[in-house]
Amino acid sequence: MTKLFLMRHGETYFNKWHRIQGWCDSALTPTGVKQTNEIKQYFIKNNIYFDKRYTSTSERACDTMDIICENSPYMRLKSLKECNFGKYEGSSERLNPPYPYGDFFKKYGGESEKEVQTRMNSTILSILLSSDDSDNILIISHAGAILNFLISVNLNPQVVKDQGFGNCSVLEFEFNDEKLKLKQIINPS
Repeated sequence: MTKLFLMRHGETYFNKWHRIQGWCDSALTPTGVKQTNEIKQYFIKNNIYFDKRYTSTSERACDTMDIICENSPYMRLKSLKECNFGKYEGSSERLNPPYPYGDFFKKYGGESEKEVQTRMNSTILSILLSSDDSDNILIISHAGAILNFLISVNLNPQVVKDQGFGNCSVLEFEFNDEKLKLKQIINPS
């Protein structure tokens, strides 16, 4: 059985300042570095090591991966990036429309939710299907992209939100017979 650890990056300055952060980027805060180190220690304490590692090309995700898997190779994939919010990138989160966004950001040069769901689903399922049955896989991505992935595989993202899905949260899945099952949510303290 393949295990997938789907992780959100550590807290960034834009998270802290409540800025819309999709394809634009900001650095990890000291809190983000601390969160990432806590999750790294969780993996070490529980003897969780990764056969394959993937991250979005965004700096915040790569910096998170560099801390978690120092000196281990990983693959950067543009298709794991956060939603593209078009002209809203870097703006105050107060400007976000009510969820679900649907096609809202498309008319401002961004992506629709369906486009994000399709690219995340295609990328993650391709990774899973090309893995050995005993692989542990770590993927570091972004909140909106991950929640859209959950929708694409018919999992209710509200269940994840209700259990806590902050920066550096990790969703642990089992993948067997082309079925994905959420086992637990790991959060930094």
